[in-house]
Amino acid sequence: MVGGAVGFQCPSCIEAGRRETWQGRLVYGGRPSKNPMQTSVAIMAINAVIWFAVLLTGMSSSPIVDWLGLRVEGLCAISDQSAIAVPQANCPGVWYPGFSSGAYWQALTSAFLHVDMLHIAFNMAALFILGPQLERALGRARFLTLYLLSALAGSVFVVWLTPGYVTTLGASGAIFGMMGAVLALVLKHRGDVRTILIWLGANVVITLVGAGSISWQGHLGGLVGGLLVTAALIMLPREQRDRWQWPLVGVVAALIVAGLAIPVLI
Repeated sequence: MVGGAVGFQCPSCIEAGRRETWQGRLVYGGRPSKNPMQTSVAIMAINAVIWFAVLLTGMSSSPIVDWLGLRVEGLCAISDQSAIAVPQANCPGVWYPGFSSGAYWQALTSAFLHVDMLHIAFNMAALFILGPQLERALGRARFLTLYLLSALAGSVFVVWLTPGYVTTLGASGAIFGMMGAVLALVLKHRGDVRTILIWLGANVVITLVGAGSISWQGHLGGLVGGLLVTAALIMLPREQRDRWQWPLVGVVAALIVAGLAIPVLI
């Protein structure tokens, strides 16, 4: 027998109680964050530091944009204001590689890069609003996984559907992934979806209106990625989550990696 505050219990009874009690865990398996704002603030800080670096080095003509922004094909810069599309061997200026020529980091770094002040302001405001709510619901590890995989899923659609010499940047793919996650959670709990649908619809309209300068490809990819990751996290029966959540998320991650790799290989 094991002594306790109110008497004695058998060891098997204590073990059974532990199995039946959700020990300091959230509904979907993550552990509660002491400060659900922390991860979002860290991501916002990274975006802000990169934006200030871009601001100090020439804004849209900054070499940081050429190195960190997602562009499928490499580009030869012959001056601060002009560039030409020639093979690297024939470049008379500075060669900036694209994703297909080995700059694979751009698939992720582009999600932390902004030039326009309104662009970063709107994206960071959305992250400030949605991020802590999702971390509170999913836990830090699952929220960060959702954010990063949504950003990469946006890059998959960009790589496949965007003209080769167009540079895509911004956290919007990850933001759309978070909106997809909120929608999935509200539907799962049979809540009122009107608010998130209005917000999502407004962003879709903005995307379509600004189709010439806004990457609908990144937005759509981020939304699809966010929905898939969230489905892997919340749709399993409770007793199956510990066993299958991360393997299913791994499947989504593998599909994203394959989506980025195939255009390079072919």
